Amino acid sequence: MTARPAPPPPRFNIARYCLAPAANRPAAKTALIIDGGEQGARRWTYGQLDRMVRSVARGLRERGLPTGARLMIRMDNDLGYVLAFFAAMAAGLVPLPSSAALTAEEAEFLLLDSGAAAIALSDDLPLEHDLPPGVMVLRAEDIDRLAAGEPAADYAHTAADDPAFLIYTSGTVGRPKGVLHAQRSAWGRRPMYEEWYGIGEADVVLHAGAFNWTYTLGVGLVDPWANGATAVLYNGPADPAVWPRLIERHRVTIFATVPSLYRRILKYACIGREAIGSLRHGLTAGEALPPGLLDAWRAATGCELYEALGMSEISTYVSTGPGMAIRPGSPGRPQSGRRVAILAADEDAPRLLPPGETGLLAVHRSDPGLMLGYWGRPEEEALVFRGDWFCGGDLAHIDDDGYVWYHGRHDDILNPMGYRLSPLEIERVLAQHPVVQDVAVGELSVAEGVSILAAFVVPNGVADEATDGVALLAWAGQHLAAYKRPRRVVFVEQLPRTRSGKLLRRELPQQA
Repeated sequence: MTARPAPPPPRFNIARYCLAPAANRPAAKTALIIDGGEQGARRWTYGQLDRMVRSVARGLRERGLPTGARLMIRMDNDLGYVLAFFAAMAAGLVPLPSSAALTAEEAEFLLLDSGAAAIALSDDLPLEHDLPPGVMVLRAEDIDRLAAGEPAADYAHTAADDPAFLIYTSGTVGRPKGVLHAQRSAWGRRPMYEEWYGIGEADVVLHAGAFNWTYTLGVGLVDPWANGATAVLYNGPADPAVWPRLIERHRVTIFATVPSLYRRILKYACIGREAIGSLRHGLTAGEALPPGLLDAWRAATGCELYEALGMSEISTYVSTGPGMAIRPGSPGRPQSGRRVAILAADEDAPRLLPPGETGLLAVHRSDPGLMLGYWGRPEEEALVFRGDWFCGGDLAHIDDDGYVWYHGRHDDILNPMGYRLSPLEIERVLAQHPVVQDVAVGELSVAEGVSILAAFVVPNGVADEATDGVALLAWAGQHLAAYKRPRRVVFVEQLPRTRSGKLLRRELPQQA
C-alpha cells in the first residue's frame, strides 16, 4: 500500500480542467487532430475547443436541460462526439457515451435505464424505437450550430464529488450497469501521468480507439489536454497499416491501444524505427500484454510498451512506465498515491493478504479516481465493496517487490480482445433462438494471448454446424453489438456443470 492520494480541489469540473486557458494550454496551440485517412486531417486549437465547448454548453442549458440531466451520446467518431461529451460536463450535465454500433434494443435499454433527458445522434442514424415522453433529440447538425453560437461565460461551478459522466459496462447479473463517475475522476488520473505515460506538454498522443470508449476518452483526450499536449484520433477506414503512417505524419510521441492491435500492426504493416522515429514509447491496456508480443515489438521498433491494469470503475491504477523495470507477464506496480491491497477472496470481512498470496485485487475507496457508484444498482454495488475496499473481481498476487501478477477473474466476466463482457447478457439473447436448448458463452484461445468469444450450444434435436451455426451467429448479429457477438458456435451434448447445476465456465474450452 502507498500513501493516500492528494485530494482534488473542492470546486472541480473536468471540462474546465482540460480546456480552460492555462500556462500549458496557450490558445493558439493545437489541441486536437482528427485524421480521416484519405479525407485528410483537421486541427483545432485549445482556444477554438474552449470556445466551442462553452458554446454548446450554453445551448444545452438554454434548451432547458437541468443540472445533472443525462445526455446519451450515440454519434459517429468525429468532432461532434467530443464536443457533446465535454460540453455536457461544462454545462453541469452528465454525458453517457455509447457506441453507434449498438443495436436498437441495446441503445433503448441504456436510454431507459439511465433516465436520459436527451440523446445526441449522428445525422444518418435513425431513431429505431419510440422515445420516452419528453426526451430531447439532438442531431450532429444541432451540435454544429450550437458550437457556432455565443459561448457560456464560464464552465459549470461543479464540486469535485458532483456527477460528471456515466459509462455502461458489463453487469454480473447479465444487464449492462451504469458506472457513475465524479468530476474528481480526472484528478484521480494524475498518478498515471508520470508512472505510465511519462507525459508532458510537448507530447503528441495518438489513441487508436473509438471515441465512445472510456480508454479513448481518458487516455486519448482527458490526459493529453490536462497536460497541455496534442491529442490525435483517427476516424478513417480500418487498416492496421495506417498506424505507422499516422505516427510519422503527425510526429506522434506516445501511441496507445490494446495488445491485439500491436500484434496486427506487426503482422500487416511495414514498421521499423526509421518510420516511427518520433515515437518514444507505446501504452497498452484493456487486456494482458503477452511477453512474446512485447519482445516482438521491441525487436521491430526499438520502443518499449508500457502496460497498465484498470477497469471502468477506476481506470488504470497499476502500470509500468519510463524508468521502471518491466517484468514480462506483470502489468507493473500500483501507481504512487494508490492504496492497493490483496484481500482474501472467499471471506466477507476484508482481510489483507501478505505478498505472494493470491486473492482479490482491491483499491481503497478514498481514491479520487474511484466511481461514485453503480447507477440504480445498489445490490451490485454492495457486491464490490468490502469495508473500505473496492474489489472489481480481478484475482492477483503482489510479489515482494510490489509487482502485481494477474490470475484471471473471480466472477464470470469475460475479456476477449480487450472488451469486458457479461456472458449472461449474451446467453440470454442466444437462448431465444429455436435451435438452442442450453447455451453458455466462454473464451476460446486461438493463439498466444489471443482469445475469441465462443458459444457452446446444446441443440434442440440434431444440429448442423454449417447451417444452424451460421443461423445462430446471424441471430446474434441482429440483437447484439458487434463486439458482443460470438465468433464461433460449438455444438455439444451437454454443458459442464456441478451436481447442483452450476455452470463450470472455465471448463468450456475443453468442449471445443
